[in-house]
Amino acid sequence: WQGIETAAPWQRNGRLPPIYFVSSNTHALPNLLGGYALAHRDQLRETAQRENPDGIYPALEQALRADHATAANLLYFALRTHLHTMPDARHEVQLWDEASGIRTAENLAHVDVDAQVIELRRLRPERFDPRLSMPELERLQASDAYIINIDYPLGMAAYHLLSRVGQGVGTLLGVYVMGKAATLNGQVGDVLISRTVHDEHSENTYLFPNAFSAQDIAPYLELTNVLDNQKAVTGRGPFLQNSTYMGVFYREGYTVLEMEAGPYLSAIYELGDPRRYPNDEVVNLGERIGFDLGFLHYASDTPYSRRQSLLSKSLSVFGMESTYACATAIVRRILTRELARLNSGRAPG
Repeated sequence: WQGIETAAPWQRNGRLPPIYFVSSNTHALPNLLGGYALAHRDQLRETAQRENPDGIYPALEQALRADHATAANLLYFALRTHLHTMPDARHEVQLWDEASGIRTAENLAHVDVDAQVIELRRLRPERFDPRLSMPELERLQASDAYIINIDYPLGMAAYHLLSRVGQGVGTLLGVYVMGKAATLNGQVGDVLISRTVHDEHSENTYLFPNAFSAQDIAPYLELTNVLDNQKAVTGRGPFLQNSTYMGVFYREGYTVLEMEAGPYLSAIYELGDPRRYPNDEVVNLGERIGFDLGFLHYASDTPYSRRQSLLSKSLSVFGMESTYACATAIVRRILTRELARLNSGRAPG
Protein backbone atom coordinates (compact mmCIF):
# COMPACT_ATOMS: atom_id res chain seq x y z
CA TRP A 1 0.00 0.00 0.00
CA GLN A 2 2.87 2.38 0.70
CA GLY A 3 4.00 1.89 -2.89
CA ILE A 4 0.56 2.94 -4.12
CA GLU A 5 0.48 5.94 -1.79
CA THR A 6 3.88 7.12 -3.02
CA ALA A 7 2.70 7.06 -6.64
CA ALA A 8 -0.74 8.50 -5.90
CA PRO A 9 -1.53 11.98 -7.27
CA TRP A 10 -3.43 12.94 -4.11
CA GLN A 11 -0.15 12.96 -2.16
CA ARG A 12 0.47 16.42 -3.61
CA ASN A 13 -2.40 18.04 -1.69
CA GLY A 14 -2.55 15.67 1.27
CA ARG A 15 -6.34 15.19 1.07
CA LEU A 16 -7.56 11.60 1.11
CA PRO A 17 -9.90 11.08 -1.86
CA PRO A 18 -12.96 8.86 -2.35
CA ILE A 19 -11.96 5.51 -3.83
CA TYR A 20 -13.41 2.70 -5.91
CA PHE A 21 -11.33 -0.41 -5.15
CA VAL A 22 -11.02 -3.09 -7.85
CA SER A 23 -9.20 -6.41 -7.59
CA SER A 24 -8.82 -7.83 -11.09
CA ASN A 25 -5.71 -7.94 -13.29
CA THR A 26 -3.29 -5.40 -14.72
CA HIS A 27 -4.59 -5.24 -18.27
CA ALA A 28 -8.41 -5.13 -18.42
CA LEU A 29 -9.15 -1.72 -16.87
CA PRO A 30 -6.29 0.13 -18.62
CA ASN A 31 -7.31 -1.39 -21.96
CA LEU A 32 -10.99 -0.48 -21.53
CA LEU A 33 -10.35 3.04 -20.20
CA GLY A 34 -7.01 3.95 -21.79
CA GLY A 35 -7.75 2.87 -25.34
CA TYR A 36 -4.20 2.29 -26.56
CA ALA A 37 -4.99 -0.96 -28.35
CA LEU A 38 -7.99 0.43 -30.23
CA ALA A 39 -6.08 3.55 -31.27
CA HIS A 40 -3.15 1.45 -32.54
CA ARG A 41 -5.08 -1.37 -34.17
CA ASP A 42 -2.95 -1.30 -37.34
CA GLN A 43 0.26 -1.87 -35.38
CA LEU A 44 -1.33 -4.65 -33.36
CA ARG A 45 -2.77 -6.22 -36.50
CA GLU A 46 0.77 -6.35 -37.90
CA THR A 47 2.02 -7.95 -34.69
CA ALA A 48 -0.79 -10.51 -34.81
CA GLN A 49 0.01 -11.31 -38.44
CA ARG A 50 3.74 -11.66 -37.71
CA GLU A 51 3.58 -13.56 -34.41
CA ASN A 52 0.07 -15.07 -34.62
CA PRO A 53 -0.18 -15.77 -30.86
CA ASP A 54 -2.54 -18.70 -30.17
CA GLY A 55 -3.46 -18.58 -33.86
CA ILE A 56 -5.62 -15.47 -33.46
CA TYR A 57 -4.77 -13.70 -36.71
CA PRO A 58 -7.55 -15.17 -38.95
CA ALA A 59 -10.16 -14.54 -36.24
CA LEU A 60 -8.88 -10.98 -35.76
CA GLU A 61 -9.11 -10.23 -39.48
CA GLN A 62 -12.69 -11.50 -39.56
CA ALA A 63 -13.67 -9.63 -36.39
CA LEU A 64 -12.22 -6.34 -37.61
CA ARG A 65 -14.68 -6.50 -40.49
CA ALA A 66 -17.78 -7.39 -38.48
CA ASP A 67 -17.65 -7.76 -34.68
CA HIS A 68 -16.29 -4.78 -32.77
CA ALA A 69 -16.39 -6.40 -29.31
CA THR A 70 -14.59 -9.55 -30.45
CA ALA A 71 -12.08 -7.44 -32.38
CA ALA A 72 -11.37 -5.37 -29.28
CA ASN A 73 -10.82 -8.49 -27.16
CA LEU A 74 -8.42 -9.93 -29.74
CA LEU A 75 -6.55 -6.63 -30.04
CA TYR A 76 -6.13 -6.62 -26.27
CA PHE A 77 -4.70 -10.14 -26.53
CA ALA A 78 -2.37 -9.09 -29.35
CA LEU A 79 -1.18 -6.15 -27.25
CA ARG A 80 0.37 -8.56 -24.75
CA THR A 81 2.52 -10.07 -27.51
CA HIS A 82 3.27 -6.60 -28.86
CA LEU A 83 4.63 -5.53 -25.46
CA HIS A 84 6.91 -8.57 -25.32
CA THR A 85 8.27 -8.29 -28.86
CA MET A 86 8.62 -4.52 -29.40
CA PRO A 87 11.38 -2.94 -27.26
CA ASP A 88 9.81 0.50 -26.75
CA ALA A 89 6.17 -0.54 -26.64
CA ARG A 90 5.80 -0.80 -22.85
CA HIS A 91 7.08 2.74 -22.28
CA GLU A 92 4.85 4.04 -25.08
CA VAL A 93 1.77 2.41 -23.55
CA GLN A 94 2.60 3.82 -20.10
CA LEU A 95 2.90 7.34 -21.50
CA TRP A 96 -0.39 6.90 -23.36
CA ASP A 97 -2.15 5.67 -20.23
CA GLU A 98 -0.68 8.42 -18.04
CA ALA A 99 -2.20 10.98 -20.42
CA SER A 100 -5.55 9.46 -19.42
CA GLY A 101 -4.79 9.57 -15.71
CA ILE A 102 -3.80 5.88 -15.41
CA ARG A 103 -0.62 5.31 -13.40
CA THR A 104 0.99 1.94 -12.73
CA ALA A 105 2.90 0.95 -9.59
CA GLU A 106 4.83 -2.30 -9.99
CA ASN A 107 6.28 -4.85 -7.54
CA LEU A 108 4.93 -3.13 -4.46
CA ALA A 109 7.28 -3.63 -1.51
CA HIS A 110 8.53 -6.90 -3.03
CA VAL A 111 5.01 -8.31 -3.05
CA ASP A 112 4.08 -9.86 -6.39
CA VAL A 113 1.04 -7.63 -6.82
CA ASP A 114 0.99 -4.72 -9.26
CA ALA A 115 -1.50 -1.86 -9.08
CA GLN A 116 -2.91 1.07 -11.00
CA VAL A 117 -4.20 4.38 -9.72
CA ILE A 118 -6.80 5.85 -12.09
CA GLU A 119 -7.83 9.50 -11.75
CA LEU A 120 -11.42 9.72 -13.00
CA ARG A 121 -11.34 13.43 -13.85
CA ARG A 122 -8.43 12.89 -16.25
CA LEU A 123 -10.01 10.04 -18.18
CA ARG A 124 -10.67 10.72 -21.87
CA PRO A 125 -14.03 9.20 -22.85
CA GLU A 126 -13.24 9.44 -26.56
CA ARG A 127 -10.61 6.75 -25.97
CA PHE A 128 -12.96 4.37 -24.13
CA ASP A 129 -13.88 0.92 -25.37
CA PRO A 130 -17.30 1.33 -27.08
CA ARG A 131 -18.85 -1.04 -24.52
CA LEU A 132 -18.43 1.72 -21.93
CA SER A 133 -20.49 4.24 -23.86
CA MET A 134 -23.12 6.08 -21.80
CA PRO A 135 -24.53 9.62 -21.54
CA GLU A 136 -22.79 12.46 -19.67
CA LEU A 137 -19.31 10.93 -19.53
CA GLU A 138 -17.94 14.46 -19.89
CA ARG A 139 -19.17 15.08 -16.34
CA LEU A 140 -16.30 12.94 -15.06
CA GLN A 141 -14.07 16.01 -15.40
CA ALA A 142 -15.65 17.25 -12.16
CA SER A 143 -14.90 14.05 -10.24
CA ASP A 144 -12.58 13.92 -7.23
CA ALA A 145 -12.61 10.10 -7.08
CA TYR A 146 -10.00 7.52 -8.01
CA ILE A 147 -10.00 3.86 -8.94
CA ILE A 148 -7.37 1.70 -7.28
CA ASN A 149 -6.99 -1.46 -9.34
CA ILE A 150 -4.76 -4.25 -8.05
CA ASP A 151 -3.65 -7.52 -9.61
CA TYR A 152 -5.75 -9.87 -7.52
CA PRO A 153 -3.87 -11.49 -4.64
CA LEU A 154 -4.58 -14.94 -3.25
CA GLY A 155 -5.50 -16.08 0.23
CA MET A 156 -4.92 -13.86 3.24
CA ALA A 157 -2.91 -11.39 1.15
CA ALA A 158 -6.31 -10.13 -0.04
CA TYR A 159 -7.40 -9.49 3.56
CA HIS A 160 -4.25 -7.55 4.46
CA LEU A 161 -4.25 -5.42 1.30
CA LEU A 162 -7.89 -4.36 1.52
CA SER A 163 -7.58 -3.70 5.26
CA ARG A 164 -4.68 -1.35 4.60
CA VAL A 165 -6.50 0.36 1.73
CA GLY A 166 -9.45 1.01 4.02
CA GLN A 167 -7.16 2.79 6.47
CA GLY A 168 -5.37 4.88 3.85
CA VAL A 169 -8.12 6.42 1.74
CA GLY A 170 -11.05 8.76 2.25
CA THR A 171 -14.56 7.49 1.54
CA LEU A 172 -14.66 3.97 0.13
CA LEU A 173 -17.32 4.11 -2.58
CA GLY A 174 -17.14 0.57 -3.89
CA VAL A 175 -15.27 -2.73 -3.72
CA TYR A 176 -15.31 -4.95 -6.80
CA VAL A 177 -13.51 -8.29 -7.11
CA MET A 178 -12.96 -10.23 -10.33
CA GLY A 179 -11.00 -13.48 -10.46
CA LYS A 180 -10.67 -17.05 -11.63
CA ALA A 181 -12.53 -19.94 -10.06
CA ALA A 182 -13.27 -23.60 -10.53
CA THR A 183 -16.88 -24.49 -11.29
CA LEU A 184 -18.62 -27.70 -10.28
CA ASN A 185 -21.70 -27.15 -12.45
CA GLY A 186 -20.58 -25.06 -15.43
CA GLN A 187 -17.98 -25.03 -18.17
CA VAL A 188 -14.68 -23.24 -18.68
CA GLY A 189 -15.30 -19.59 -19.57
CA ASP A 190 -18.65 -19.28 -17.77
CA VAL A 191 -19.15 -16.25 -15.52
CA LEU A 192 -20.17 -17.10 -11.96
CA ILE A 193 -22.06 -14.71 -9.66
CA SER A 194 -22.25 -15.66 -5.97
CA ARG A 195 -24.07 -14.12 -3.02
CA THR A 196 -22.87 -16.64 -0.44
CA VAL A 197 -19.23 -17.45 0.34
CA HIS A 198 -17.93 -20.00 2.84
CA ASP A 199 -14.41 -19.05 3.90
CA GLU A 200 -12.12 -21.90 4.95
CA HIS A 201 -9.73 -19.42 6.63
CA SER A 202 -12.21 -17.98 9.14
CA GLU A 203 -14.77 -20.80 8.81
CA ASN A 204 -17.38 -18.07 8.38
CA THR A 205 -20.20 -18.20 5.87
CA TYR A 206 -20.71 -14.71 4.45
CA LEU A 207 -24.00 -13.51 2.97
CA PHE A 208 -23.79 -10.27 1.01
CA PRO A 209 -25.68 -8.19 -1.59
CA ASN A 210 -23.78 -8.68 -4.85
CA ALA A 211 -24.01 -5.57 -7.04
CA PHE A 212 -24.00 -7.67 -10.22
CA SER A 213 -26.62 -9.86 -11.85
CA ALA A 214 -26.72 -11.91 -15.04
CA GLN A 215 -28.15 -9.00 -17.03
CA ASP A 216 -24.97 -6.99 -16.37
CA ILE A 217 -22.79 -9.66 -18.01
CA ALA A 218 -24.91 -11.44 -20.62
CA PRO A 219 -24.80 -8.67 -23.29
CA TYR A 220 -21.03 -9.14 -23.57
CA LEU A 221 -20.98 -12.94 -23.89
CA GLU A 222 -21.52 -15.04 -27.01
CA LEU A 223 -19.51 -18.22 -26.39
CA THR A 224 -20.28 -18.93 -22.74
CA ASN A 225 -22.96 -18.48 -20.07
CA VAL A 226 -23.66 -16.60 -16.86
CA LEU A 227 -24.56 -18.61 -13.76
CA ASP A 228 -25.99 -16.42 -11.00
CA ASN A 229 -27.24 -17.21 -7.49
CA GLN A 230 -24.17 -19.40 -6.93
CA LYS A 231 -22.51 -20.29 -3.62
CA ALA A 232 -18.71 -20.16 -3.40
CA VAL A 233 -16.06 -21.76 -1.20
CA THR A 234 -12.75 -20.01 -0.54
CA GLY A 235 -10.15 -22.77 -0.19
CA ARG A 236 -6.76 -22.51 1.46
CA GLY A 237 -4.92 -23.66 -1.66
CA PRO A 238 -5.30 -25.14 -5.16
CA PHE A 239 -4.47 -28.73 -4.23
CA LEU A 240 -7.54 -29.51 -2.13
CA GLN A 241 -9.74 -30.49 -5.04
CA ASN A 242 -10.14 -34.14 -4.20
CA SER A 243 -13.59 -35.58 -4.69
CA THR A 244 -14.24 -35.97 -0.95
CA TYR A 245 -13.43 -32.33 -0.17
CA MET A 246 -15.49 -30.94 -3.02
CA GLY A 247 -18.29 -33.43 -2.60
CA VAL A 248 -19.08 -32.22 0.92
CA PHE A 249 -19.62 -28.67 -0.30
CA TYR A 250 -21.34 -29.68 -3.52
CA ARG A 251 -24.01 -31.52 -1.56
CA GLU A 252 -24.63 -28.27 0.34
CA GLY A 253 -25.12 -26.38 -2.93
CA TYR A 254 -21.65 -24.84 -3.24
CA THR A 255 -20.56 -24.82 -6.87
CA VAL A 256 -17.70 -22.27 -7.05
CA LEU A 257 -14.22 -22.92 -5.63
CA GLU A 258 -11.80 -19.99 -5.44
CA MET A 259 -9.09 -18.42 -3.26
CA GLU A 260 -9.71 -14.77 -2.38
CA ALA A 261 -13.38 -13.91 -1.73
CA GLY A 262 -13.40 -15.08 1.89
CA PRO A 263 -10.41 -12.98 3.03
CA TYR A 264 -11.79 -9.97 1.16
CA LEU A 265 -15.13 -10.38 2.94
CA SER A 266 -13.36 -10.65 6.30
CA ALA A 267 -11.64 -7.33 5.56
CA ILE A 268 -14.97 -5.84 4.46
CA TYR A 269 -16.53 -6.93 7.76
CA GLU A 270 -13.84 -4.97 9.62
CA LEU A 271 -14.31 -1.91 7.40
CA GLY A 272 -17.88 -1.69 8.70
CA ASP A 273 -17.25 -2.86 12.28
CA PRO A 274 -14.41 -1.87 14.66
CA ARG A 275 -14.13 -5.44 15.92
CA ARG A 276 -12.13 -8.25 14.34
CA TYR A 277 -14.10 -10.56 12.09
CA PRO A 278 -15.64 -13.55 13.93
CA ASN A 279 -14.96 -17.23 13.36
CA ASP A 280 -17.29 -20.09 12.49
CA GLU A 281 -20.38 -17.90 12.16
CA VAL A 282 -22.96 -17.01 9.55
CA VAL A 283 -22.28 -13.33 8.83
CA ASN A 284 -24.80 -11.16 6.97
CA LEU A 285 -22.92 -8.18 5.55
CA GLY A 286 -26.01 -6.52 4.10
CA GLU A 287 -26.42 -3.94 6.86
CA ARG A 288 -22.76 -3.60 7.81
CA ILE A 289 -21.32 -2.00 4.69
CA GLY A 290 -21.83 1.53 3.47
CA PHE A 291 -20.44 1.05 -0.02
CA ASP A 292 -21.19 -0.85 -3.23
CA LEU A 293 -19.94 -4.45 -3.31
CA GLY A 294 -19.58 -6.82 -6.24
CA PHE A 295 -17.91 -10.18 -6.89
CA LEU A 296 -17.51 -11.82 -10.30
CA HIS A 297 -15.65 -15.03 -11.14
CA TYR A 298 -14.92 -16.61 -14.49
CA ALA A 299 -14.46 -20.36 -14.67
CA SER A 300 -10.94 -21.51 -15.48
CA ASP A 301 -11.34 -25.13 -14.37
CA THR A 302 -13.91 -27.90 -14.09
CA PRO A 303 -12.34 -30.28 -11.56
CA TYR A 304 -15.25 -32.74 -11.54
CA SER A 305 -14.47 -33.47 -15.18
CA ARG A 306 -10.82 -34.29 -14.33
CA ARG A 307 -9.39 -31.19 -15.90
CA GLN A 308 -6.57 -29.04 -14.52
CA SER A 309 -6.51 -27.98 -10.88
CA LEU A 310 -7.43 -24.45 -9.84
CA LEU A 311 -5.23 -21.74 -11.39
CA SER A 312 -2.99 -24.36 -13.06
CA LYS A 313 -3.66 -23.20 -16.60
CA SER A 314 -4.10 -19.84 -18.27
CA LEU A 315 -7.37 -19.36 -20.12
CA SER A 316 -5.35 -17.68 -22.87
CA VAL A 317 -7.35 -16.24 -25.78
CA PHE A 318 -10.45 -18.32 -24.95
CA GLY A 319 -10.83 -16.48 -21.66
CA MET A 320 -10.76 -13.00 -23.16
CA GLU A 321 -14.53 -12.82 -23.66
CA SER A 322 -15.45 -13.66 -20.07
CA THR A 323 -12.59 -11.61 -18.63
CA TYR A 324 -13.62 -8.49 -20.53
CA ALA A 325 -17.32 -9.09 -19.94
CA CYS A 326 -16.63 -9.00 -16.19
CA ALA A 327 -14.31 -6.01 -16.46
CA THR A 328 -16.80 -4.12 -18.62
CA ALA A 329 -19.56 -4.70 -16.06
CA ILE A 330 -17.32 -3.45 -13.24
CA VAL A 331 -16.21 -0.32 -15.06
CA ARG A 332 -19.74 0.50 -16.19
CA ARG A 333 -20.93 0.09 -12.59
CA ILE A 334 -18.26 2.52 -11.37
CA LEU A 335 -18.94 5.09 -14.09
CA THR A 336 -22.70 4.90 -13.57
CA ARG A 337 -22.42 5.35 -9.82
CA GLU A 338 -19.88 8.15 -10.10
CA LEU A 339 -22.04 10.08 -12.57
CA ALA A 340 -25.00 9.65 -10.20
CA ARG A 341 -22.84 10.93 -7.32
CA LEU A 342 -21.80 13.97 -9.35
CA ASN A 343 -25.35 14.72 -10.45
CA SER A 344 -26.63 14.44 -6.88
CA GLY A 345 -24.22 17.10 -5.66
CA ARG A 346 -22.33 14.74 -3.34
CA ALA A 347 -19.07 15.47 -5.18
CA PRO A 348 -17.26 18.66 -6.27
CA GLY A 349 -18.55 20.36 -9.39
